[in-house]
Amino acid sequence: MPRLLRSLLVILVCCVGGVSLAQASGFERLASLEEQGFLIGAEARLLDSGEVLGEIAPDRELSPASVSKLYLAAAALDRWGPQHRFTTRLLTAGALSTEGVVTGDLIFEGGGDPALVAEDLWRLVQQLRQQGVTRVEGALEINQWRYGPVQCITTDRCEARRRGTNAYSALLSAAGVDYGSWCLAVRPGAALGDSARIASCASGAPLTRVDNRVDTAGADGRTRLEAERLTDGEGDRLVLEGSIALGDGPRYVYRASSDPAEQTADTLASLLDQAGIAVTGGTRVVSTRPPATTTELAAVQGKPLQELLQRTLNYSNNFMADVLALDLVGSPRATLPQAGDAVEAFALAIPGHGPLTLESGSGLTTGNRTTARGVTVLLERMYRRPALFPSFIAGLQSPTNGTMRFLRRGSDTFQEGVMLKTGTLNQPFAVRAAGGYFRTRSGRWGVFAALVNGTASTPYLAWRQVLEPLADDLETMILSH
Repeated sequence: MPRLLRSLLVILVCCVGGVSLAQASGFERLASLEEQGFLIGAEARLLDSGEVLGEIAPDRELSPASVSKLYLAAAALDRWGPQHRFTTRLLTAGALSTEGVVTGDLIFEGGGDPALVAEDLWRLVQQLRQQGVTRVEGALEINQWRYGPVQCITTDRCEARRRGTNAYSALLSAAGVDYGSWCLAVRPGAALGDSARIASCASGAPLTRVDNRVDTAGADGRTRLEAERLTDGEGDRLVLEGSIALGDGPRYVYRASSDPAEQTADTLASLLDQAGIAVTGGTRVVSTRPPATTTELAAVQGKPLQELLQRTLNYSNNFMADVLALDLVGSPRATLPQAGDAVEAFALAIPGHGPLTLESGSGLTTGNRTTARGVTVLLERMYRRPALFPSFIAGLQSPTNGTMRFLRRGSDTFQEGVMLKTGTLNQPFAVRAAGGYFRTRSGRWGVFAALVNGTASTPYLAWRQVLEPLADDLETMILSH
């Protein structure tokens, strides 16, 4: 072959190779978001061989939003194991007489159970009843010595101290109940135009003031409910507006309370009253450890950690995630930065993880920072721990039948071949993130992470703009291996 022809062929091969390398990120469709000014970090690789199937700036530090909960779940499983349960107790430093009178305060000791609900409080009350308790000659003390009130570090949670328009920004306490949110059941009135009937989900009669502006519409009418929680010198007040159709309901409304420990006090006091157990000294909330000489009167164990994590991840529950992270601290008066440090310490000990900043376990703040490679390293670490992996992956969602309906995009290959956790933030900039596992056509396991962050100058980012190209890119990887 003439030298000139060989040279031209070399140049051609190099050029074609250069174009191939530049375009063969494996995330060709996802990469198009960079043209709109979004910052992307992504990586996908096979676990058996380590072969990288795609990457875009995998070491770029970006906000993962609720993908942060993968770190929390892994750290919690590593610390406690799948069957760990949190215990909530009723104590007294006084005595229980044969007449059923507790002489002294009744102390509710918050155990940091992130899924403690009113039904659990009712179980505690029934244990008192079984012992013949009819009266408490003292106060009902809600004790949150482990942590609470926890200082807010995000705008949403700081705003929730005076006004609540959602449940995801619930404030935090080791003695919280019902995920730190008030729940109201709304039912239509008896006739057209009547005010709706409103009750507490926990105890029947509302536990807070309620401003009911909901009317009953005709059976063919539209149910439309709006709600917010406002707080003043008299406590929490829930304002409900809209209409509910005859024959509809119950419809449930959840709004973060202004103080989860006070919410527990109101809920438990109501249940004690319903059970005929009188408390003479009112209620109070304290943050100091109970005396060492207390006697246990009742105790209830929560659900196993593997069930808690499934709820935390499936529903991306910020309250549960941050309560579990605070539990990891293990010392009194825990703070969110300490909780973040506890999760960080676990992740940074994984070989090859790289830089990581966690200000909370929930990812409710853009201050959390990691890399796509860091996420895939974490996922691989859990895959290689057979005693923990089933509990870990059970919290991820299959797009075809997961709780988050917006995931139901892309082909059947993506829908049925991927398990993932997503993360979403809109302020102060848009975050759309995902990380999880996939199975290739030949049954090989892979891990992936895609972190997409906006800036102050980028437009609003809808999930379909990220999920559709990501699904296409992953489908190509799945089918080609």
